[in-house]
Amino acid sequence: MPLPGQFSDPRVLTLFGLLAVSTAVWLTMSLRSRARARRDRAAAGPLERVWHPQESVQLTPAEEHAFGQVVSRLSFGAPGRLR
Repeated sequence: MPLPGQFSDPRVLTLFGLLAVSTAVWLTMSLRSRARARRDRAAAGPLERVWHPQESVQLTPAEEHAFGQVVSRLSFGAPGRLR
């Protein structure tokens, strides 16, 4: 039973067939690569800790005091209230 109108042309049927096949192949390949990348990330283990240059810099007593002042203001005094 032939298709009516423009769809009876074999070139149109071939075009739609190629489009369907290429879409299926593209989806399959992308899903497989995403699954492979997810497996590789999981197998690699946790990420390494990144070193920051300020971690090895000693603070002066004035800087330590200023930091302590900021932390004490942010810490909770009475339950549920900031100082």
